[in-house]
Amino acid sequence: MGFGLSVLIGLKATVLFLVFAYLKVLGFKLLSLPVLYASLISMLVSIASHPYINLPILLGKNPDGTFPIWSLIMFSPYLYFVRGFSALRRFSSGEAPYSQISEGLYVGGWPCSPEKLPPGNPAIIDCTCELPRNLELPGHGYLCIPTWDTRSPQPSEMESAIQWACRKRAQKIPIFIHCAYGHGRSVAVMCALLVALGVADDWKNAGKLIKEKRPHINMNALHRKALDEWSMHKLSTAKKG
Repeated sequence: MGFGLSVLIGLKATVLFLVFAYLKVLGFKLLSLPVLYASLISMLVSIASHPYINLPILLGKNPDGTFPIWSLIMFSPYLYFVRGFSALRRFSSGEAPYSQISEGLYVGGWPCSPEKLPPGNPAIIDCTCELPRNLELPGHGYLCIPTWDTRSPQPSEMESAIQWACRKRAQKIPIFIHCAYGHGRSVAVMCALLVALGVADDWKNAGKLIKEKRPHINMNALHRKALDEWSMHKLSTAKKG
């Protein structure tokens, strides 16, 4: 089982702590304190995002996609770092902000501005726990299933999202499923939705279809395990056709 985010953030916490210790040795005590705080927050996130703990509620993201003031203050070293890193990575990659997988079905990265949103004012399924919803974006509904980067929504969360999306599609409303980059979390949910809507026979074929449209997707073992479990126990009643 891959540790992904927890390892990366743990390494960041270690580096920050070493910087803190170095600054303290040099006599910059006041300057070193924010670095120590950032190190401690990073270590807390590393622990909470470990696959055996997996507590995305730690960051306090609300069902409407906003963050409470206490979270923005307490976790600012992590939340604002993630936003900046996400924007920089997406800019440097040159990848499209979203891809149309089938008629009315889109998957992609965090829509930080209106031009990052697919056409048709889609209903949005947000798979991130670390990125905020832009409340200025139009849309026909919003559902958040907060999930750590490199982790997967739980099968029960997938099922809730799929049932919600199927109701929207029955009303001819487009669906946009996003995570930070549109490579993992959102792709896993889209795989399940394609199966539920009868676009693909199983999630593996759904993954192949998505990869044709968005070549840089990268589902890991946790995504695949969740999809296997969802496939065995799914309750979705959408008809093929």
